[in-house]
Amino acid sequence: MEPVVLTRQLTERGLDAHELARMRRRGELVRVRRGAYAPPQPASDETDDYVARAEQLAVRHRRLIDGTMPQLHPRAVISHGSAALLHGLPIFPEAVERLHLTRDRAGGGVRRPMIHVHGSAMPAPDVTVIDGIPVTSLARTVVDLARTLSFVQAVAVGDRALAYGLDVAQLKVALDQASRRSGAAQARRVANFIDGRSESVGESFSRVGFDRDGLPAPDLQLEVYDDNSQFVGRSDFGWKSRRTLGEFDGREKYLRLRREGESLEDFILREKQREDAMRDLGWQVARWGWTDLFRPGVIADRLQRAFQRGLA
Repeated sequence: MEPVVLTRQLTERGLDAHELARMRRRGELVRVRRGAYAPPQPASDETDDYVARAEQLAVRHRRLIDGTMPQLHPRAVISHGSAALLHGLPIFPEAVERLHLTRDRAGGGVRRPMIHVHGSAMPAPDVTVIDGIPVTSLARTVVDLARTLSFVQAVAVGDRALAYGLDVAQLKVALDQASRRSGAAQARRVANFIDGRSESVGESFSRVGFDRDGLPAPDLQLEVYDDNSQFVGRSDFGWKSRRTLGEFDGREKYLRLRREGESLEDFILREKQREDAMRDLGWQVARWGWTDLFRPGVIADRLQRAFQRGLA
């Protein structure tokens, strides 16, 4: 990613205000925020895929962080959605509309066009450093977002944090510290629901949907073996008593499972062969993608039909 440059740095290179204005008009520079600029982002198509949208958001928001840090109060700590980005956690548009900072002070926060400053106690264990930037710890970031995001988004954040090694004891401490803050009840519910075995945002969203629709909780990353105890494949979700497997199809899985040098056609063929082998063992397989997650009842109906076939 191209670095953010400050106005004073451009001035030191000999650019005056008129030349800076011309570069902006020509599209050679874009304004990240007051006093900070960067080269334009490559144009990209609109997509429903979380990964593609998140990549676009991440570039834009990281530029905002880099352009703002030199101008910040020395005791300000990057927090909430901005901290999630630095920790490599899932990010969502509403969480990164502004740069989020927390100051260790009492009283309400301050919301400006590009910055949201939160006022809250900030014990030393709640602060870490990433890329030289002070940022809320993994546990504190999860709790802050579990209080302020939707339940399903917060679960996706918490699932990923557990996969990254979130310490459950530290999470409990952070929950206790936030017990009197807005959203504390939801944060506790999120903490009780998250599971580090979810390997993508789509899988996390799916689990919340199963719970919402009253479906039985699945085994995660279920491994399937044949009658000779030979490994056949692994499925995102499995309901053993119903002989049913569930697969979320998204770009994250493609990026994670495609082998080095493997063509898309070969990857798809390998996935089909894996699924056929599991079907041959008597497993029903239900698949869904991003669009299905936002169509009420579609996934539940698909799974219920698979359950019936599996029990037949």
